[in-house]
Amino acid sequence: MKLSVGIFFGGFFAALGVLLFLVAFGTDYWLLATEIGRCSKAPEDAGGEKATFHHEGFFWRCWFSGNVGENNASMWNFWYTNQSPSKNCTHAYLSPFPLIRDEHNSTSYDSAIIYRGFWTVLMLLGVLTIVMASFFIICAAPFASHILYKAGGGFFIIAGVLFSLVVMMYVIWVQAMADLENYTNMKKMDCPDFAVYVRYGWSFMLAPIGVFFALLAGMLFLLVGRAIYLHSD
Repeated sequence: MKLSVGIFFGGFFAALGVLLFLVAFGTDYWLLATEIGRCSKAPEDAGGEKATFHHEGFFWRCWFSGNVGENNASMWNFWYTNQSPSKNCTHAYLSPFPLIRDEHNSTSYDSAIIYRGFWTVLMLLGVLTIVMASFFIICAAPFASHILYKAGGGFFIIAGVLFSLVVMMYVIWVQAMADLENYTNMKKMDCPDFAVYVRYGWSFMLAPIGVFFALLAGMLFLLVGRAIYLHSD
């Protein structure tokens, strides 16, 4: 009875962890940024101050225009129903955000590219590991194999550790490598009233929750494997 409960909750937490990891991996809302500042006095700008909204993830970096609101840093500005019908997107696999290569020296850009490359590799390893962990657990269920349960539990823990590193590296990258201060200062040379608001998005927030469920599922499956081994003697 206790073994069945452990398997049930282990599978439940594992499913949540896998779902959260895949959603965080596949959606493009790890970082949200709002740029505000009128740089032109042309007649077409007379309709009110405009803002440019950026969001990015593993696959894509997108931006669209909108009107300046009362709370420019709000996440609701990026909700699907609040976005512009048309927006521009570019591949973000190895693209530092929100910097553009032509506007920065090659040294800082190359450093950010290398760092982002390590982050990309860890992300892919984390996704691959948790998929393998799920495969082991699915194969273990019909045969009650303690080896497969332990292997699956170990892979879930490894996936949790990898995604923990992904989250920590992303925080360091945004705070240090993205060089947002210099980007803002450069923009203010042409737009004195320029301001940028940056915050982490819901894709980023899902990753630590997925880490918690993956580690919890991994420990439960290790206990299940040990219990099956002890009962088989």
